[in-house]
Amino acid sequence: MIKKGLIQIGRPVWWGILAIGWILKIVRDVVYEVILGVGKLALFIVGALWGWVKVGRVNFSKWEKRIGKERKLFLKEILKNQEKRRKKVRKSFLKLKEKLKKIKFSFPEIKIELVRTEKKEKKVVVRRRRRRRRRKKIKANFLIELRKKMMIVGGVLIFFMFLGLGSVWYFYENIYKELPSVEEIFNPPPLTTRISDRQGELLYKLYRKQNRTWVELSKIPEELIEATIAVEDKEYYRHNGFSIKGMIRATIYNMQNKDGLPIGGSTITQQLIKNTLLSSEKTWKRKVKELLLAVALEYRLSKDEILELYFNEVPYGGETYGVQEASIKYFGKDVWEIDQAEAAFLAGMPGAPSRYSPFGPNPEMAWMRQGKVIREMFEAGFIDESELEELRNKKIVIVGNGTEIKAPHFVFWTKDLVAERYGLASTEQGGMQIKTSLEMDVQREVETIVKEEIEKVKRLNISNGAVLVLDVVSGDVLAMVGSVDYFDQEIDGKVNVVLRERQPGSSIKPINYSVALEMGFTPATMIADTPIVYQTPGQEPYAPRNYDGRFRGNMSLRTSLASSLNVPAVKVLSAYGVDKMIDQAEKLGINTWQDRSRYGLALTLGGGEIKMIELARAYATFANLGKKPLINPVLEIRDYQNELIYEKRKILEPVIDPGVAFLINDILSDDSARAPVFGRGSMLSIPGKKVAVKTGTTNNLKDNWCIGYTDKVLVAVWVGNNDGQPMRSVASGISGATPIWRRVMDLMLSRKEYEETGWRKPTKIREKEICVSTGTLPCDGCGVVKKEYFLNGTEPKKHCLIKKEGEEEWWEKTE
Repeated sequence: MIKKGLIQIGRPVWWGILAIGWILKIVRDVVYEVILGVGKLALFIVGALWGWVKVGRVNFSKWEKRIGKERKLFLKEILKNQEKRRKKVRKSFLKLKEKLKKIKFSFPEIKIELVRTEKKEKKVVVRRRRRRRRRKKIKANFLIELRKKMMIVGGVLIFFMFLGLGSVWYFYENIYKELPSVEEIFNPPPLTTRISDRQGELLYKLYRKQNRTWVELSKIPEELIEATIAVEDKEYYRHNGFSIKGMIRATIYNMQNKDGLPIGGSTITQQLIKNTLLSSEKTWKRKVKELLLAVALEYRLSKDEILELYFNEVPYGGETYGVQEASIKYFGKDVWEIDQAEAAFLAGMPGAPSRYSPFGPNPEMAWMRQGKVIREMFEAGFIDESELEELRNKKIVIVGNGTEIKAPHFVFWTKDLVAERYGLASTEQGGMQIKTSLEMDVQREVETIVKEEIEKVKRLNISNGAVLVLDVVSGDVLAMVGSVDYFDQEIDGKVNVVLRERQPGSSIKPINYSVALEMGFTPATMIADTPIVYQTPGQEPYAPRNYDGRFRGNMSLRTSLASSLNVPAVKVLSAYGVDKMIDQAEKLGINTWQDRSRYGLALTLGGGEIKMIELARAYATFANLGKKPLINPVLEIRDYQNELIYEKRKILEPVIDPGVAFLINDILSDDSARAPVFGRGSMLSIPGKKVAVKTGTTNNLKDNWCIGYTDKVLVAVWVGNNDGQPMRSVASGISGATPIWRRVMDLMLSRKEYEETGWRKPTKIREKEICVSTGTLPCDGCGVVKKEYFLNGTEPKKHCLIKKEGEEEWWEKTE
């Protein structure tokens, strides 16, 4: 669409659109004023005629001047002459009368003459009056006839005037007022968002009702363009939005073939308008709107731009819109890879997608339609006879109608994260191309491992497992298995355990010990693994026990953590308090312990629920020597025009002392330190590799964990049951999660990019020889001497300090 697409239209085009909108507004106002003026004139005429009828007369002076000016002058002349004669006779009579009075003498002849004169005068007056009445009657009759004729003419004029005004009003209210703006076609349609792994392999498509991927016209094969024009609009490049010839041809065909399938006379432009701006209702109003908008669109866009819109807007069956998704759905390849026969198949579908679908109730209709398209291409001159026969005989293969999703837990988690930033509508309809950090080949291997290992331990009442694989430096999620089977409803497989709160068991202990190391404890600090009872007012006494129920006496902090002893961990936590451990957890990325009043000393044994992804982030911070990574599965996001709108940046936030993190890593990777509980060479130990690992099992056997990491990669594993049922006979660190962890970690270490190199010793770390039994500097009587790491200033200053008999250390005292 217009080079840079439907959203980023050039400035001149925007100015043009604004100018067109301004002109349309003026036209609308002018039309409104004209309608208002005509209405006022009609009301004035009706009022005048009504007054004329009611009063019974009207001033016709203007009409008289037009139709009888000469006649009026003639009548006036006659009256004037008669008046002159009358006055002359009257004057003569009066003179004679005066003379007779003066002479006081009369003759009979004179009297007789006077009488005759008076009678004659009376007759003249009578005749004059009669003529006057006759003239008035003639004039009245003329005016009555004129009035009747004017009433008829005026009525006819008023009728047609109101008919015209009514037509204008109806057009304005029912068509023009409801007419959508053609500018709306520049808005991008709902487009499918594609989520892929870091290598570009498609994981899933997100869309609402319309599965559509935008493709430029330059990528659409010429064969598909020709086939579409041949079957839909042969005069496409010769009309201006509509085709009279096409309408007549469709009307004649439909009249002659009443029992067959009707054909339409709409052009490609009209079909585009119908699919984007109007509904598909079959009414004359919609047809008029379609025609008007099609003409307007032809003036705004070129033919090629309209074609690009058409190929990306029209439906191709079901939720598939646009030729790109149609090509992938039916042929399993991009549209630019299809051949001419496949192009003819696709070109025929927009006419009736549900009828011509190969997956519909009548799949033979799809092949009949393809044959019609091929015939129309021949009649239009796009192919010759040899090509016609070749296309008719060529068979195409429909690949299928299924929608596959890969790594579903990861996909929907990624979708939620993107939706938080860009909104759900943009995520599902914006045509984004989301490239994630997932390694799909690793994901497949991990999924297989989880299924195989869970199958082995079903006898222990373990039905589910979850795995998270992280690049500890970048925070990339390389694999995420939220359950053993996403589609298994019996185990509630859609639940992503990686994101659910579960009790971590002893896997939370490194956070406790990291606080202790910051407060002056050292790996050589001796802690008594002996019975102890904690009394808290209002609560029952709390007496921690080790997993195996045994007590081992004085143990170094290194051995206590590596061997996951419970009693020493509780004693260490009691030394500085629960709040400091929660503070440390929040710094490391654990945010689920909001109500601190709920937690006591059992927190270090896994008494507080957390999410696997948060615990993995805390461990990744240790792996990064105190720098907390941002766990982000998205590498980059591009819009439907392939413009980059987001790119991941590596974020490492220093939160704890690198020396403390180094000590934790060194302790968790020490096979000899975990030997008292797990033995040497267990599944937790990988020969020749520096791998830190920690297990965890809750006391009620509902959760079993194993989390291990190197300086490059981390693997976290959980097994259990989603419904909270306890497992049976799960030995901490030996069965359950550990076999899965070991296989996944071996898989990651076998990849060259994740070969471990060990942790570089920070400058704050000092190495000293100590007495193993006391944790002090060695003396001549020490049985075993070894080297130990210390933070600057915490290394021992005294030699073998032998405790007196009966003397207790501070951590042995009960509260």
